[in-house]
Amino acid sequence: MFEVWAPEAGAVEVEVDGTRHAMRRGNGGWWSAEVPGAGHGTDYRFRLDGGDPLPDPRTRWQPEGIFGPSRVYDHDRFTWSDDLWKGRALPGSIVYELHIGTFTPEGTFEAAIGKLEHLVALGVDFVEVMPVPPVPGGHNWGYDGVDLWAVTDNYGGPDGFKRFVDACHRQGLGVILDVVYNHLGPSGNFLAPFGPYFHSSASSFWGQAVNLDGPGSDEVRRYFIGNALQWLRDYHVDGLRLDAVHALHDDRAVHFLEELAGEVDALSAAVGRPLTLIAESDLNDPRLMTPREAGGYGLAAAWNDDVHHALHTAVTGERHGYYDDFAGGPSGSPAAALAKVLTSAYYHDGTYSSFRRRSHGRPAGHVPGHRFVVCAQNHDQIGNRAEGDRVDPEALRLAAGLLLTSPFTPMLFMGEEWGTRTPFLFFTDHVEPQLREGEADRRRREFVGFGYDDWADKAPDPGEELTFLRSKLDWSELEQDAHRAHLDWYRALIALRRAHPDLSDPRLDRVRVEHEGSWLVVHRGAFRVAANLGRSPVALRVQPAEIVLASDPGTHLDGDDLTLPARSLAILRV
Repeated sequence: MFEVWAPEAGAVEVEVDGTRHAMRRGNGGWWSAEVPGAGHGTDYRFRLDGGDPLPDPRTRWQPEGIFGPSRVYDHDRFTWSDDLWKGRALPGSIVYELHIGTFTPEGTFEAAIGKLEHLVALGVDFVEVMPVPPVPGGHNWGYDGVDLWAVTDNYGGPDGFKRFVDACHRQGLGVILDVVYNHLGPSGNFLAPFGPYFHSSASSFWGQAVNLDGPGSDEVRRYFIGNALQWLRDYHVDGLRLDAVHALHDDRAVHFLEELAGEVDALSAAVGRPLTLIAESDLNDPRLMTPREAGGYGLAAAWNDDVHHALHTAVTGERHGYYDDFAGGPSGSPAAALAKVLTSAYYHDGTYSSFRRRSHGRPAGHVPGHRFVVCAQNHDQIGNRAEGDRVDPEALRLAAGLLLTSPFTPMLFMGEEWGTRTPFLFFTDHVEPQLREGEADRRRREFVGFGYDDWADKAPDPGEELTFLRSKLDWSELEQDAHRAHLDWYRALIALRRAHPDLSDPRLDRVRVEHEGSWLVVHRGAFRVAANLGRSPVALRVQPAEIVLASDPGTHLDGDDLTLPARSLAILRV
């Protein structure tokens, strides 16, 4: 049975093997047709009012890419082996973000499966996969996807993704998929002819906003909610990371996110395993994670960029753009900003943001820390730098010590655990010449808009293949002593967090931070996390304690006197 929603069409045909079959109009603008002999593997397209052939808006398979025909895909043909998998809850977990195309030299799901043992040995709980729907060309971050119900054949197609999820579950790893519902890519976007999928006036930096609250939006909302349920149900995914929800335009009384959360909770009850929704949001609004019965949207968690910015400013010394707010005021000490985010989650919780030139956010100290996904690096914070450069290993060890002993849900970005030197650049592969040629200019304008005028001429052309190839992880780095030592530090931190509940306790009111100048001491139950952010050693008076873990072998404890070398961290048990 072929079905498609096209409420404004006068006639719809499905074209199979060069033959057009008239479809019958049903209720609500839906059209349907039975085509004898069609089934799994059949290629097809739709024609509206005799027009050009178009792919199915809900296509599950686009083997020839975004401009090719859709192909029938039967989910029931795949044989799963994860019957014993009962899911994984977010509280207490550690997330690992990766991009399939650059995680391995091959850039496929199958190759990524071969690296799962590394992640298990590291000690993470969830693998977060950047978007997988079809995109223009052969390589892309994934946020230019258009056939949102399909999986790109660049990585291995729908069966390949299922094999990856199945393998993760066998290894005890949950899977979170990054999905984009705030816009569609500019190339191969054929939704508009089928119906009012896009807002009549609202837009974002990335393009026209989807229609979540205008005429015809009931079915548009079902399109995106159905898409979310497909990943969780048919691909056995354990959670979704919702891209840039602040760019969702929805003035309804029941917000799209609230409706989505309710549907996902119902599916969770049906399948008998936890299903997690995580929002990326620039709003600093805890209502996203507040339960629906308490007037919130009911999501499980949200990314918290304030923690990243405070960490980054503290360990790198960068002060430009939006980092200026986190530099610690006139004194120039970022320890105060770190102290605030570690105890209050948001730095901007109604305070003035100089970058935005207005006050921003609302208090969130009452929200459990596990509802905030935090990081020292992620695809945005590396890839949106002009040269895709990463934090240097020394600074990263310091940041990781604070991150992995924090009350939040830590997230790592691929390769940071061994201090990789490979960049993660912004790359695209647009087919249309006007998009390919305009991408570099759009990128420059984006840097200027973020206050990074001096970066505008440093970024490589996103459309050059070398930009993509340079972003692939170099796994041979693990053969070098320095990178292995860096990996040992991450493994030790994660093992310590696992072994001692005080270090994963999400209650923000139980976190206390002392700080002065370039140092801070974070109180985590029976543990103290002492960090020296400065370029000179510091001496601190501490309670009687023992050193459990230190980033620098020069760390010394003499009675109650702790000596911390420059840019180092020590974890003590009192």
